[in-house]
Amino acid sequence: MTSLIFHHYPNSPFSEKIRLIFGYKKLAWQSVIVPTTMPKPDVIALTGGYRRTPILQIGAHIYCDTALIADKLEALCPTPSLYPAASSGVARHLAQWADSSLFWAAITYVFQPAAMPQIFANVPPEQVQAFGADRAAMRGNAPRMSVAEATGHLQEYLRRTEAMLAHGQPYLLGGELCIADFSVYQALWLVRRVPAVASILQPYEKLLAWMDRVAAVGHGTSEKMKSEQAIQIAKETDLDDELLFNGGLPLTDYHQIAIGERVAITPTDYALDPVEGTLLINAANEFAVLREDERAGQVIVHFPRIGFQMKPVKTI
Repeated sequence: MTSLIFHHYPNSPFSEKIRLIFGYKKLAWQSVIVPTTMPKPDVIALTGGYRRTPILQIGAHIYCDTALIADKLEALCPTPSLYPAASSGVARHLAQWADSSLFWAAITYVFQPAAMPQIFANVPPEQVQAFGADRAAMRGNAPRMSVAEATGHLQEYLRRTEAMLAHGQPYLLGGELCIADFSVYQALWLVRRVPAVASILQPYEKLLAWMDRVAAVGHGTSEKMKSEQAIQIAKETDLDDELLFNGGLPLTDYHQIAIGERVAITPTDYALDPVEGTLLINAANEFAVLREDERAGQVIVHFPRIGFQMKPVKTI
């Protein structure tokens, strides 16, 4: 299998989701640690502007968003599956809820004043200030939840999740791990890591036992790689044989934008940094653009359709 290069940082919940999927599928991967805040010059060299963590690199292919990364890992290593046939549809729906509604409730609850001394223990004040400014810029004008609202939402979500495990099944949707387990886990993993707020989980014994089972999957086998090495790998990858019409996938065109036109792809919720390039893939669940970078050379940047928007770039 082509080397899997994973750009992440240790405290990133979404990165933990993919690290566990590596473990579930017993995959070996290269670990590139990225900064927690901007600037991220080596990340931007690969993505063209997308700044969220994590990203997966395979040669000169750059996969953004954990929903698409999970799909790509499933395609490369179908067994064991993240999408068991009996629960595939509901698993995807549950994962999407966890990556949005549950995540935002959890992260707002965690980043409350009582938890800050533990979250930023031994971190210089200027770095704490930079982190706050960075995350405020990422959120922009997106609506913000109060700690009180986040606590109420999270308590209800915990009760519902505990109820899913009430009949003795080991995982959320039955006897097999699936994408829903990893997505729900990643948000609650963050809560459990901060003692000042982790007590909210204590009444939910079945949920905590389930978290232990998911954590036991581990992270697979990883080796450290420098970001400069990853960029060089992208630059040395020959894409000539991979520039197929629509990536060899069925064309799904709702925008009336032709393959080969210049477009910008942007998240629809936060970190609204557009990535411009030549449209290469417009498929049922995936966009991809071909772009050129002075350091990384030609790269293909992939996005899931859900959670992103595509617009044509007007040229003079």
